Amino acid sequence: MTGAVLHGALVAALMAGSPAGARDALTPRQTHALTRWETALAAQPSATKVLQGWCDAHFPAHHLKIWAAPRESGSPMPPGLRTALGVGPDEPLGTRHITLICGWVPLSEADNWFVQSRLTPAMRTALAQTETPFGTVAAPLHFTREPLSSRRGPAEGCNRRTVLANRALLRLPSGEPLALVRECYQPNVLAPAGQVFGPPVLEPVPPVVVPLPLPQVVLPVASR
Repeated sequence: MTGAVLHGALVAALMAGSPAGARDALTPRQTHALTRWETALAAQPSATKVLQGWCDAHFPAHHLKIWAAPRESGSPMPPGLRTALGVGPDEPLGTRHITLICGWVPLSEADNWFVQSRLTPAMRTALAQTETPFGTVAAPLHFTREPLSSRRGPAEGCNRRTVLANRALLRLPSGEPLALVRECYQPNVLAPAGQVFGPPVLEPVPPVVVPLPLPQVVLPVASR
């Protein structure tokens, strides 16, 4: 089983253990938590930073980082995408369909369409070859966030457990669009600090191999 398939299987198992995300299924406490989550997202251009804050609050002793697990997406390119990004039909676009995870706890599913030429070569490589979230990779560009839509509960392109669906345009300081993002936040973002909906599986720690000196073996000399 490949790493990507294993990630998908674990995330799917955790998703299956989460409560449904329909708006009318939320408790008053969860509704209050959702309002606070909306406020936190509105105050921060990078959703990754908000998710990292959740991770820090829930697992302070583990120093976990938000990471991006690739996932399959049947979502077509949004209509008017190139117009929104301010590019012509021949401009290369990058895409990323991922689940943002704290340890092994899924927090958000995201689709990202970005203008490759507005990123540095190192950033493009990081997005293609690592599990680093887009917000972390592109942070040195000091992008801002322009909200396009927000809906409590599932929206087009989101799974049925989604508690909040956002669409936003990320812009460079020059005003040029950098990326269009769709974010589908999952029920775990509403869990109180120290709790999750489903058991988290923490990041595996690689074994440390310490070389040991080989014992000296003295072989007897056969007598003649």
